[in-house]
Amino acid sequence: MTGRVLVALASAASLVAAGMARDTVQTVRENVPTSDVFTEEVERTAPPADDGADDYLIIGSDTRTDAKGNPLPEKVLRQLRTEASDGLNTDTIILLRIPKGGGKGYAISFPRDTYVSIPGYQDDKINSAYGVIKYRTAQKLRAEGKTDRAEVDRLSSTAGRSALTQVVHDLTGVRVDHFAEVNLYGFYLLTEAIGGVRVCLNHATSDPNSGANFRKGVQKVSGGSALAFVRQRDGLPRGDLDRIVRQQAFLGSAMQQLLSAGTLTDQGRLSALTDAASKSIVVSPGLDILQLARHLGSMSSGAVEFVTIPVVAVGARNERGQSIITVDVPQVRQFVAQLLGRQAPPRFAAAPRPLVLDGALPRQRPAQQQPTIIDGVRCVD
Repeated sequence: MTGRVLVALASAASLVAAGMARDTVQTVRENVPTSDVFTEEVERTAPPADDGADDYLIIGSDTRTDAKGNPLPEKVLRQLRTEASDGLNTDTIILLRIPKGGGKGYAISFPRDTYVSIPGYQDDKINSAYGVIKYRTAQKLRAEGKTDRAEVDRLSSTAGRSALTQVVHDLTGVRVDHFAEVNLYGFYLLTEAIGGVRVCLNHATSDPNSGANFRKGVQKVSGGSALAFVRQRDGLPRGDLDRIVRQQAFLGSAMQQLLSAGTLTDQGRLSALTDAASKSIVVSPGLDILQLARHLGSMSSGAVEFVTIPVVAVGARNERGQSIITVDVPQVRQFVAQLLGRQAPPRFAAAPRPLVLDGALPRQRPAQQQPTIIDGVRCVD
């Protein structure tokens, strides 16, 4: 869901580019909920702050609530092609690194099945860290006598976000400076608001698990169909890794649509984007969502490059029989540091090891077949 998350945040870029009135911009800022992710424990165990970049942890959650914790109506769930569920996974996790001294930034993707250590729990998939800690915290709060649903949801959600932040700290050796979360409902609203996104497939595909049912070639997707497009992984040659490629192509096309004259001059669309942002995004205190939007807007010019962490094995099995992606933590830390021409901090460093699979640095990556471009749209599997 890389595409859906960054599209939601980058929608604010169109508000900036459109030169919206200051009071409208202030309305966006005031209506986006915040969460105190950086607890004392998160700060105590965090890597050094001076790592050469402003680092944004951006996640996409499949929660069936809006940004303020209110359950989504059945009608909305049908539009999303899903159903009510108490579970919560973060199938998109991106570390956006913007160099403080200027230069190219990087959007680092983490496959959802990456096997990691979760503080206060056990080894598990990275996409479960937020949800499992939220669930366990909610149980504890109720056992302590807290009965206010909204309060329990707020506190447990914060605990889940903090746990995921710690996981990213430990895995990358990078200190997260800012946090942003986007939900399913927001993505639906935002793709509808911009009039859909043009995508291209190398082959027709159908997947009942995600609801994907697309023909070969260029087509426009929005709402539920856009969500299915970026969620599908079953039937793709490399599963989650190919889904990330699809999501990145989706984002490139969406950014073109967001920043087009048709969007920027349509006051109805701009108003819809403003409303959707307030229903879909939660950020850490102090995060300037419009500054983040400017960073995301620079993706259309190539100033931010997509990469994926190096992985060791895809489709491995843990002791519970789950399919997982294994990683070499020191290798991941070195990869992330080297993107900005630095070394991992001593406490998080180890002897350099050969980089493998998707995690090769851009200059080391073997030559790949150029993707097909049709009508300006990148075609993917």
